[in-house]
Amino acid sequence: QVQLVESGGGLVQAGGSLRLSCAASGRAFSSYAMGWFRQAPGKERELVAALTRSGRSTYYVDSVKGRFTISRDNAKNTVYLQMNNLKPEDTAVYYCAATQTFNSGSYYLSGNSYDYWGQGTQVTVSS
Repeated sequence: QVQLVESGGGLVQAGGSLRLSCAASGRAFSSYAMGWFRQAPGKERELVAALTRSGRSTYYVDSVKGRFTISRDNAKNTVYLQMNNLKPEDTAVYYCAATQTFNSGSYYLSGNSYDYWGQGTQVTVSS
């Protein structure tokens, strides 16, 4: 089992940057594929980025490609989401999620694939 705690959210102007962190407690962090999701008011939760256990393979939703970078440091039990050139439409609560997997080469795109979720961190981008 793993517990996830996000940090790094805040208020930023359009064009600015934020770095979200998700610290995991528990054992065997490197056995978990990770994802970042977001949910804006009145909208459904959507996947932003996903990452394999090793961190070698990544996925990004089209709207953040070229602006966001997901990464992990297995030695620190932490996954990151670097967000650059932020836009007002990026405003949402951001959640990290984890799923334990034996498949080192897979990331997961559906929220239903994840077993563990953080409490979320608010990101607000002003125009």
